[in-house]
Amino acid sequence: MSKKLRWGILGCANIAKNAVIPGLHLSDLNEVAAIASRDGEKARQTAEALNIPTAYDSYEALLADSSIDVIYIPLPNHLHKEWAIRAAEAGKHILCEKPLALNAHEAAEMAEAADQAGVLLSEAFMYRYHPRYQQIKELIASGAIGQIRGIRSAFTFNNPNDSKNVRFRKAWGGGSIYDVGCYPINVARLLLDKEPEAVTVNALFSQEHDDVDMMASGLIEFDGNVSLTFDCGMWAAFRNPLEILGTDGIIEVPSAFVTPTAESSHIYLSANGERRQIEVPYVNSYTAQADSIARSVTNGTPLEFPTSDAIRNMKVIDACLLSAREHARVQVL
Repeated sequence: MSKKLRWGILGCANIAKNAVIPGLHLSDLNEVAAIASRDGEKARQTAEALNIPTAYDSYEALLADSSIDVIYIPLPNHLHKEWAIRAAEAGKHILCEKPLALNAHEAAEMAEAADQAGVLLSEAFMYRYHPRYQQIKELIASGAIGQIRGIRSAFTFNNPNDSKNVRFRKAWGGGSIYDVGCYPINVARLLLDKEPEAVTVNALFSQEHDDVDMMASGLIEFDGNVSLTFDCGMWAAFRNPLEILGTDGIIEVPSAFVTPTAESSHIYLSANGERRQIEVPYVNSYTAQADSIARSVTNGTPLEFPTSDAIRNMKVIDACLLSAREHARVQVL
């Protein structure tokens, strides 16, 4: 392995071009060595624009490159399983976009393939590598807001007119729960450090958008009578807040999952009749994510967030989608 971990990018998705690759370029532990597309010209243009040394005109060619250590997969959701397994079989570590798969069964298959190949498989929830989440967990543990009584979160954006968007293809794993609802679900599990028992979700399934859920809202029940209430959508104004309600105070994160500026990183604590801002140093979450993976690969240590966590998150997503379709409360199995 070279001094820096060498990454190959499997596709030219916007999340790769606008966020993950720039984050990798900022890393001292990683470098982007190659990018692949089924459209060779697109790969070459992207490589030139983003200062990537090598462009391939097929995914297979990238996986065959023995100099690549890690593959990043930003492909549509229905392709995650196939290409993660193929990357594992090629001996590559993998960072795969969220959600890891179309369901928990697929996620488990991917995890098994990675284990058999002796490689690491990580799900790309970049937000949780930001240091403010450790600060939030420490505030909760210190008793700053007392006992947690509930969590509220949302992630919405407005993009209904992009008719070619893969998020609007049902068979490809489209829909708001897969795309952005997974974040509130994930953060509640992270902060409570436990798994939900049941979910109830209502959704707007749009025939204009191949019957995917363009908007959804739900109740995620945890033991101890604590719940996450959330909404998510692709047909509503942009927002991504988080509120943790305690018996003695509230922690607010106005921009919980997206932190493009230093100001957007800050959190707020309300307790004892006072609301104060807690400043958090600006960190590129995508760089932090890549660096955490690099340390695990280089040092032979477990991932900060193991693949088993991704499987458990998929179980909740499975239950949410079933609840929305059947208009019923669904237990998380």
